[in-house]
Amino acid sequence: MRITDLLRFARERGEPIFSFEFFPPKTEEGVKALFQTVEALRPLGPAYVCVTYGAGGSTRARTIELVKRLRQDTEVEAMAHLTCVGASRDDLTSVLDELAEAGVHNVMALRGDPPRGQGAFTPHADGFRHASELVAFIRSQPQRWRFCLGAAAYPEGHVETRDLALDLRHTREKVDAGADFLVTQLFFDNAHYFTFSERARAAGITVPIVPGIMPFHSVEQVERMTAMCGAAIPRALRAAMEVRREDPDGARELGLAYATLQCADLLRRGAPGVHFYTLNRSPTTRAILSALRASEPWRG
Repeated sequence: MRITDLLRFARERGEPIFSFEFFPPKTEEGVKALFQTVEALRPLGPAYVCVTYGAGGSTRARTIELVKRLRQDTEVEAMAHLTCVGASRDDLTSVLDELAEAGVHNVMALRGDPPRGQGAFTPHADGFRHASELVAFIRSQPQRWRFCLGAAAYPEGHVETRDLALDLRHTREKVDAGADFLVTQLFFDNAHYFTFSERARAAGITVPIVPGIMPFHSVEQVERMTAMCGAAIPRALRAAMEVRREDPDGARELGLAYATLQCADLLRRGAPGVHFYTLNRSPTTRAILSALRASEPWRG
């Protein structure tokens, strides 16, 4: 099922959708654990799960295979990430044909991060430099590929484009090219999401904007992730993190509690759902979704 349909059905029922993002495990044991995780999530009603590419597109084949298996072997919709990194038009065509033949309906179209060790993104000679170009390419043959396309949004600006007005224009270009919905980069201050959403609507962007949330598990982890993506850590959260820097259990509990409060506030104020960046750590996200299902803050 198309994710836009899932969003529409949920909106008609007055409910949000929840989705989970995983990266491809490196071992068969990891793959087995991933499928067990998805099975454990099913009673909580996730709308879909998605599988990322590794750095530089290094896990492309495994990502596609996992998405195909998830769609075939579970009752949860699956979405594949697709990036421009190291990919020619022929490479992308091959992947899209394979997804279409497998009945995969949803694709997250991204530029992608440079391979590890490269400071700047360099497109393939016969590829694309921007996600908007990838979206336009996929939309260029609508009878061949009937995908529902997601794209990324950056409430605090892309780490390479700190000019918020310019970054919003880039987002609008992806939507104009054919993106059906947006999922935001992680953030820790909900004001960034709501301000971005208001600016996006004012700029003529009407597609759903789903907030992306990452429950953190350690102080070092959240510092590393925010350094990579450019997200800010609010002063009060940073102070609470510092107290727990040498307390792994305390840091993990803080991450769970903070993300739960974030999600409840987002849903209470009208966000269409939550996309969890799980980092393949399902117990935390399962606990958060269980609490949200029990409290239903969107009905408050």
